Amino acid sequence: MASTAAAGTPPGPAAPRSRKSVTGTRRAVAALFLLPALVLLGALVVYPIGYSVIRSFYDQSGDGFAGFDNYEALFTDDGIRTALKNNIIWVVFAPTVATALGLVFAVLTERVRWGTAFKLVVFMPMAISMLAAGIIFRLVYDQDPEKGVANAVWVGVHDTFAQSSAFPKAHPGRESPLRAAGGGAFVTKEPVRAGTPVALPLVGVAPDQLPDGAGKAAAPKAEPGKVTGTTWQDFTRGKGVGTLNGVDGTEVGYGGMRIEAVKDGKVVASATAAGDGTFTLPAEADGALLRLPGDNFEEAYNGLDWLGPALVTPAVIGSYVWMWAGFAMVLIAAGLAGVPRELLEAARVDGAGEWQVFRRITVPMLAPVLAVVTVTLMINVLKVFDLVFIIAPGSSQDDANVLALELYRKGFSEDQPGIASAISVFLLLLVIPVMWFNVRRLRREVRR
Repeated sequence: MASTAAAGTPPGPAAPRSRKSVTGTRRAVAALFLLPALVLLGALVVYPIGYSVIRSFYDQSGDGFAGFDNYEALFTDDGIRTALKNNIIWVVFAPTVATALGLVFAVLTERVRWGTAFKLVVFMPMAISMLAAGIIFRLVYDQDPEKGVANAVWVGVHDTFAQSSAFPKAHPGRESPLRAAGGGAFVTKEPVRAGTPVALPLVGVAPDQLPDGAGKAAAPKAEPGKVTGTTWQDFTRGKGVGTLNGVDGTEVGYGGMRIEAVKDGKVVASATAAGDGTFTLPAEADGALLRLPGDNFEEAYNGLDWLGPALVTPAVIGSYVWMWAGFAMVLIAAGLAGVPRELLEAARVDGAGEWQVFRRITVPMLAPVLAVVTVTLMINVLKVFDLVFIIAPGSSQDDANVLALELYRKGFSEDQPGIASAISVFLLLLVIPVMWFNVRRLRREVRR
């Protein structure tokens, strides 16, 4: 009977099994291991965000409730508005240029044998900190062509097509027969006569800045029917040494100086001085005034003011692109390795050119990777601080200002923590849509 009763008794509930994750790990154990990370996340991320949000509604002292006054300052303060404008420029241009360069590098390096070495060189700046990169480019953009690489190259290109003046600081000395004229030129006080030598003494050019072809000055010799003369550096070392407005043996001629004969405001003849400073003009110069044009004395071209108010933001963006183009190239190259080569070859067989293959097949196939790179760089440039702070000098830092730098300045230099907190919350609000777009796109990729 007992066995029959036991047989007729319905089975009891099964013993509960421990809940496990899809990887087979017990969820309690997984939570235990995640706990330290969650604590750090709360302490380093959640708490600062919450505190910043609360602090943004209080005044400078932190005791009085300011409402939305700090947020109103975001759109009324000139410094913050400049920073916001520059951030827009950064978000539009920096990720676009870096991604475009990365795409070009990734595609082209697939076609050369030394592509790996090229990728290594382009990616190397990623190993440099923002601080070090800022110091490097502060030197690169130095105004002096002797120090700044950018201006050294720019001045070299300029001087290839436009000759620089060899006498930028030359001017008449005491009792000179020359007087100042308009446009930086100098003209003789009296008309010149054929057969009578003319002396055109100047001073003011440092010995180490004289032209390489300059030789010892020679006294002018009279020639019948012609106007002759000498233009030279009328200076001899030593007190009381040398003859004023006279050529001495140790003085140097202004070789290459251009001289014009002017009558009634018109140039009737011109000449260029030889290495010893001598020149000869035809008979048409008789009775004319001799003019040394202003372009003889123009200051040497010194390049662009890269860190001036007009160019400082593009210059800093250039340094950022230098650092991050390698990052974009590596990710795009990884995506390019997954593009089916059969598809590319089929397009070429069908008669498509390389540009058509690139535009209609390669770029569309790489669209997900390009989106990842662009969005990542957009998030990165929204919080850019180091490069702007280090590269932009104090005189133009206001013009290069960005939101992260303005946050630092308001919070520490100007002691306005309420406005600084409002800027940080505003930055967070700007980043959230970009992050949301990225997460949504990644989920779509997973569903595929």
